[in-house]
Amino acid sequence: MTDWCMAMIPICAAFTKFMPKSISFAVVRNCTTSALTNSLSGFKCMKNNNSSSYKHLLSHHLKNQSLDKARIVFDKIPSPDVALYTMMVMGYAQNHRLSEALNLFHEMPYRDVVSWNSMIKGCLDCGDFIMAKKLFDEMPKKNVISWTTIMNGLLHLGRVKDAERFFYKMPYRDVATWNAMIHGYCSNGRVEDALLLFEDMPTHNVISWTSMISGLDQNGKSDEALVLYQKMVSLGVHPTSTTLVCGLSAAAKISALHAGLQIHCHIFKLGYCLDEYVYASLVTFYANCKQMEEAYKLFHDILHKNVVVWTALLSGYALNNKHEYAIKVFREMMKTSVCPNEFSLTSALNSCCGLEDIEKGREIHTIATKLGLATNTYVGNSLVVMYSKCGYINDGIIAFKKISEKNIVSWNSAIVGCAQHGCGMWALIVFKQMLHERVDPDEITLTGLLSACSHSGMLQKARCFFKYFEQKRLTELTIEHYACMVDVLGRCGELDEAEALARSLPVKANSMVWLVLLSACRMHSNLDVAERAAKEIFELEPDSSAAYVLLSNLYASARRWSEVARIRKMMNHKGVSKQPGSSWISLKGWRHEFLSGDRSHPLSEKIYEKLDWLGVKLKELGYVPDQQFALHDVETEQREEMLSYHSERLAVAFGLLNTMEGSTMTVMKNLRICGDCHNAIKLIAKIVDREIIVRDSSRFHHFKDGICSCGDYW
Repeated sequence: MTDWCMAMIPICAAFTKFMPKSISFAVVRNCTTSALTNSLSGFKCMKNNNSSSYKHLLSHHLKNQSLDKARIVFDKIPSPDVALYTMMVMGYAQNHRLSEALNLFHEMPYRDVVSWNSMIKGCLDCGDFIMAKKLFDEMPKKNVISWTTIMNGLLHLGRVKDAERFFYKMPYRDVATWNAMIHGYCSNGRVEDALLLFEDMPTHNVISWTSMISGLDQNGKSDEALVLYQKMVSLGVHPTSTTLVCGLSAAAKISALHAGLQIHCHIFKLGYCLDEYVYASLVTFYANCKQMEEAYKLFHDILHKNVVVWTALLSGYALNNKHEYAIKVFREMMKTSVCPNEFSLTSALNSCCGLEDIEKGREIHTIATKLGLATNTYVGNSLVVMYSKCGYINDGIIAFKKISEKNIVSWNSAIVGCAQHGCGMWALIVFKQMLHERVDPDEITLTGLLSACSHSGMLQKARCFFKYFEQKRLTELTIEHYACMVDVLGRCGELDEAEALARSLPVKANSMVWLVLLSACRMHSNLDVAERAAKEIFELEPDSSAAYVLLSNLYASARRWSEVARIRKMMNHKGVSKQPGSSWISLKGWRHEFLSGDRSHPLSEKIYEKLDWLGVKLKELGYVPDQQFALHDVETEQREEMLSYHSERLAVAFGLLNTMEGSTMTVMKNLRICGDCHNAIKLIAKIVDREIIVRDSSRFHHFKDGICSCGDYW
């Protein structure tokens, strides 16, 4: 035996102490020179594999974002090579620990182009473009990736001009560079420039085509995106799954059924039948084309349904106003243990909003909270809208405050929600906070602010906002904004000024502007301005039922019954029908709808008994029916009876019979609430000691303790 083998015998003997005797003798007996030589080669192997072992362990910690453990492993490596240094630097940068990444980068004994590029990208990922550019300038040798990385950073910051200069200054450009510039153009809304660059490209790959198709689609040119897709296929370029998804997205947006069917055929031919993301896009495409049966069939055929596929079906039903089905799909998804994401929750909440079902909305809010997604931007925005539209603005504002990262939609949703509920000062406070957070308002912000001022009688505030947005050019004023301003002036009784504004718009006023003015005339009983506004409407829209009804109601309020008869005769002659007033209340997932004087409901007898009882209590409190809202030429007693059985009162009586005492109830109405019913429900809320919320076509009214949140101004 060699000296080394002789030295190993005591070691082997020591191990035998821990073995059964029969095995230990066998081990010593078989410890031949050959066996020991094999052991030696094994030890040498371990020594040579130290680098790969460290690399594996380091990679494991970095993947699990255990940076401190990774650093301990890194510090134990005797002489880490440039690849290990780069791994550690990238780990720090990816976890936004940029200062530590830079320190380690500067400690490196040797830096290759990969390490430089990694550090530059890390700076960009952490939002430090200045440091990234500084490192780029210090690089001893740059390759095309170095240039492309900086160019991408400029594009991400929206500095398209600088990126252009960088692009044309590059000593060499590969296809990835061209693709990055095309993508950057499209991301910054310069799709025409992207098309010119695409045409100038020396060579295209499938990524080039996909980037251009996606860019056209995202910039409102879905029809051109489909033309480009067809051209790509005709040139023999095989689309990837991403290309197919982009093509389907374009077809879905413009409901191009034939083009989408062709893409569906390509999916079969190219073997993407099992790709869940492609199939999710197919489900969305068929849903957008109103082909929900085909969408469900596709969904049913997918073997392994992930959350993206479930969300596609759920959103499809919501898009087609089949909200009951959407909620059913959401519940089925939960039963199959598929965890919903922010988009699933958003779609489900939007369907709750469509159903005006606060109970289901609260259920989904609870699920979102358990998943830690209630503060997510998209989910939070949907919660604000859902609570606001279901009549619970306080809960909506609470949800708004909890959103972790508010975007413009968050702020607008809160402002519009406050406006709908007549909380004008709240809307102004939210707007002030929005400006403090340096969020730029848009056209929806101004609409919400003007609406808030309109419902709260804040004429001077409205004038200030209108002038502020006009002078600062924060957004382009549209016909909707002018209509809102006419509405503010009209509601505040400034009918002459409102009419003057309608006639002096930079564009010709449409029927919506004149209808707003006509509605204000109804509020203030001004027949002169009303007749002029109605004349303008009939010239623009001869069959406007709303104009006929408003004018007829004005004449009825003034007891000009001959004019009422004339308007009705005109409506009959033109075949114009009045939209019937209806009110409804949702309880336990069921919607109960009522028309004025309706006796078709199974509980009609009890409802009318309740109304009669309330009628007695109302008179005890001094309530006298306001007969100007009885719009028929009939006897006084008949008018009072007609007022007593308006649809909103029937819905309120039904709600009182079928909800817990002391609980808040919400009634919805498709038209503006009757003024007499408004007065009566104020007192009913006091009689039954409950809060009654009524949403009409204009706003929400919160009745409690004999008063309304609108302050009798709506």
